[in-house]
Amino acid sequence: MIIRSEHWQNIPVLHIVEESTEQEQLPVVLFFHGFTSAKEHNLHYAYNLAKKGIRVILPDCMLHGERAEDLDEFHLALKFWEIVLSNIKEAGILHEELKAKNLIDDNSRVGMGGTSMGGLTTFGCLASYGWIDAASVMMGSPAFVKLAKGQISYAERGGRKLPVTLEEREQLFGALDQVDLSKNPGRLNERPLFMWHGEQDTVVPFEFTKEFYLAIQKEYEGHPERLKWMNEEEAGHAVSRPGMLASVDWLAQHLLAGE
Repeated sequence: MIIRSEHWQNIPVLHIVEESTEQEQLPVVLFFHGFTSAKEHNLHYAYNLAKKGIRVILPDCMLHGERAEDLDEFHLALKFWEIVLSNIKEAGILHEELKAKNLIDDNSRVGMGGTSMGGLTTFGCLASYGWIDAASVMMGSPAFVKLAKGQISYAERGGRKLPVTLEEREQLFGALDQVDLSKNPGRLNERPLFMWHGEQDTVVPFEFTKEFYLAIQKEYEGHPERLKWMNEEEAGHAVSRPGMLASVDWLAQHLLAGE
């Protein structure tokens, strides 16, 4: 197995693939890490996917990993949604790079996954791109606007004065509304979607994701097997090993079979 550190249009990535199939056009998964994490922290997902014959690209998000700057967690958190929106844009860049490098063609299967902020990114990409063939979301919420408003309210109730004007807030909510999958569930188009969430999660509300799962079941009436929900009663904001393996199996099932 090859783990190569590369830069794709100035985006640092880890490129993981079985050496024997490195030059072939394989199914690909773009996998995004969480807030304050980095690409190498998701190597266990990549390893298990690559073992199954899938190429995996792990990017560093803006202001994370190799792209980190001298920001404390509070000031980094102020840029949270800017990072998510940047991730969504950069997913499109990575997809174009896959084509430019002849690693995929128009018939190739491409999946996406992520944990926490990476899960939000995956939901945003599902709202933005039709080329995603299957997705796996761990601890992510599709309700961008509701979540952003809740974060701002929570910070202000805690006595934090946020350096954001009312106009800037409205601009943010407008940008998030465009990629808020909870408001545009039809964009799923019955694509295979796996969601994992711990019921004790105190970072990304479990209820938002569960509500979304229940709401979109009607979107999958023709193919209910393409929607899978996995919750764990005692889990918090950390994916269990069974959850990780289930997400890997889901992506492999739908990308390798070409369903």
